[in-house]
Amino acid sequence: MGIEQYSSGLQHVGIPTDDIEKTIEFYTMLGFHTAHRAVNEAAGGEKVAFLRLGNLTIETYENHQAAMVNGALDHIALDVTDIEAVWQFAKAKGLDCLDEEIQFLPFWEKGVRFFTILGPNKEKVEFSQML
Repeated sequence: MGIEQYSSGLQHVGIPTDDIEKTIEFYTMLGFHTAHRAVNEAAGGEKVAFLRLGNLTIETYENHQAAMVNGALDHIALDVTDIEAVWQFAKAKGLDCLDEEIQFLPFWEKGVRFFTILGPNKEKVEFSQML
């Protein structure tokens, strides 16, 4: 058995940006709305916005390190209901964890706990539980 019992699907797609206002404006033009804005103090005060269209959420963050090339998505995040169980699964399977422990950010109403692994193509997959 895998982690499917703890996951309900895609939570968001992470897109770094050098200009968050321009990115918000672009996706708003495409029909997205701003669901949440925050500042990630742990990452040097990065501005963060979560943009939604139907069941698709984009997390964009202004880190001034956007690759600016095709295929430059930073990560996909899977929504999970039990981050501790998924963490234990990842450790037991020897997955390539980029974090030494489960992380926390004060995003949304009660925060979010998450960790990230590398996939076989060096893609980042984040497991994220909204609290």
